[in-house]
Amino acid sequence: MNLNSKEFFIIAGPCVAESKEVCFQVAEQLVKIRDKFNVQIIFKASFLKANRSSSSSYRGPGIEAGLTLLKNVKDNYNLPIITDIHEPSEVEQVSKIVDIIQIPAFLCRQTKLLEAAAQTNMWVNVKKGQFLAPWDVKNIYDKIAGFNNKKILITERGTTFGYNNLVIDYRGIIMMLREGFDIVFDATHSIQTPSSQGKTSGGDRSFAAPLAYAAASIGVKGFFFETHPVPDKALCDGPNSVSLNSFEKIVENLILLTSQYDSINKQ
Repeated sequence: MNLNSKEFFIIAGPCVAESKEVCFQVAEQLVKIRDKFNVQIIFKASFLKANRSSSSSYRGPGIEAGLTLLKNVKDNYNLPIITDIHEPSEVEQVSKIVDIIQIPAFLCRQTKLLEAAAQTNMWVNVKKGQFLAPWDVKNIYDKIAGFNNKKILITERGTTFGYNNLVIDYRGIIMMLREGFDIVFDATHSIQTPSSQGKTSGGDRSFAAPLAYAAASIGVKGFFFETHPVPDKALCDGPNSVSLNSFEKIVENLILLTSQYDSINKQ
C-alpha cells in the first residue's frame, strides 16, 4: 500500500473480527469518514488474540475464518487492512491478505517474528511493549531495518504503571519523534486497565479522545482506535473501545489539531 506516514492517518476497527455484521458496519462508517475528510484510513481487526487475561476470554474466529472476513472487508470497501501476527509461521498466509503486519506489544522484541515480518517488505507496525522505555525502541527499529525493511511504524500504547494500570508519558513520544520514528498513538489501549476485571481487562473510553488530542498537539500523525457499534456488547476490549457513532467527530477534531500543529511549526 502507498501509506504516507508523514501525513495524518487512522488505524481503526473492532478488537477482533467477531462477525461479518460488525466488521462491515464499522468498515462502512470508516469509508464515509475517509471520503468526507479525504484522509488515510486502515481497517484493523485481529483474527486471533494470543494474549488474553483468561483462557475463557474470547480470542477471535481463528486464522482461516478471520482472514476470509478481512479479505471480504478489503474487497467490499476498498480499505487497506492491518492485523496481528503471533508466530513466524503465520506470515506467509497473512501477508497475502493484509497491507500492514502488526506485532503485538508483548512480542515486540521477538527477533524471529520481526525478521519474518520484515522480509515481506510490507509495512510493519510494532506495538511498543508496556515494559519498554522509549529509547529501547531503537533496538526494535534496528532489527527490522537490519532485515532490509524501513517501512516501520511504532505504536505507543502506554506503559505499565503499578498494578492493572497504564500511563502515557508524552515525553517518551517526543523522544521517539525526535529519533525520526513514525509514531502511531494507540488511544484506546492506552486507557485500558489490564486484567482489572479478573478474567478480562477494563478501561474508561472517555479518556481515549482527550489523550489522542494531546498526542496530535505534539506532532503525532498516526492514530489507532478500537471502535465498535455497541462497545458494551463487544466480545473483546469493549470497555476501552469508542462508540462508532462518536468516531467521526473524534477524527474531525484530530484533523484540526494536526493542522494547527503543522501551522505553528511552519512559523
